[in-house]
Order: sequence, then structure tokens, then C-alpha cells
Amino acid sequence: MLKEFKEFAMKGNLVDIAVAFVMGAAFNKVVTAFTGGIVSPLIGLIFDTNFKDLKWIVKEGSANDVGEIVGEVAVLYGDFITNLLDFIIVAFVMFMLIKGINRMKKKEEPSPEAPAGPSEVDLLIEIRDALKK
Repeated sequence: MLKEFKEFAMKGNLVDIAVAFVMGAAFNKVVTAFTGGIVSPLIGLIFDTNFKDLKWIVKEGSANDVGEIVGEVAVLYGDFITNLLDFIIVAFVMFMLIKGINRMKKKEEPSPEAPAGPSEVDLLIEIRDALKK
């Protein structure tokens, strides 16, 4: 059983998937830093607020002794839009990466056609004629 697991784990596709998963997780962190540190502040300049703090307050909360707002119900659409931008950037980069890989792959050459020769019927006719002699 251990031998079978080792064969399964060492298959090329599984190792490739594992490497791609780790690289994707690291790339996602880079994109999150990009949108959170560059894109969101620039969009926040347009709205004159921190983009991630954009929210629609459904129910007002009250301040507790420490000054924190308790009981507030809000829809955090700024955070959602930031995560949506993260997704779009990652999806676009992955699309471009796959497109580039597919372009670099060697185009499969069509298999050579079988040499043109006598058909089965022609061979059977020749055999029949040879047997008649």
C-alpha cells in the first residue's frame, strides 16, 4: 500500500499540481498586497475615503465603554469589491499564462498518411487470379 501511494504521489501531474498550488497561493498574496496597497487607495481617492471601509449600514450600533461600536449590522461592499478585484486580476493573469503556455506548446504534426497502395479488394483479385493459373 505504501508503494502504491509513493507511485501515486510521484506521478508528474500530481507534483505539477502541488507546485502550481503553492505558486498560486504566493501569487494571490502578491495580488492582495497590490490591490490593498495600490489599487484601493487610488480608488479611495476618487470616493474620498478608504475603499475597504466602504459599507452600507443596515442597523446602527452603539458605542461601548471602550469606544467600539457594538451591534452594528453593515454590508461591507468595499471589502467585497476589493476581493472581487483580486479575483479578476488573478483570473486574468492565469488566463494569460495558460494562453502563453498553449502558444509555446509544439503544434502536433499530423500523422503521415498510410502509403497509397493496392486496396484489399485489389489484393484479393490478384490472389484469385493467381489461383486460377
